[in-house]
Amino acid sequence: MIPARFAPALVGLILSGLMSCIVTLVATVKTLGLSDQVVSTWLNAWFFGWPIAFGVVLIAGPAVRGMVSKWVKSPSEV
Repeated sequence: MIPARFAPALVGLILSGLMSCIVTLVATVKTLGLSDQVVSTWLNAWFFGWPIAFGVVLIAGPAVRGMVSKWVKSPSEV
């Protein structure tokens, strides 16, 4: 089992992986169409982009959470 303190990083890893997977697939299919090169080109783009996306999530995540907490009402304010 993974310790709970790693939960935010694990969420970021999974979410960045899923999002980068979908975005690179859509962009690759849009660029190449449904050709024989789609799978290899998409996998190369995904494996290149996922670490970048994960880094952005780790760096920007706390700032985004802070902004959102200022923009929404807490349950006690409703």
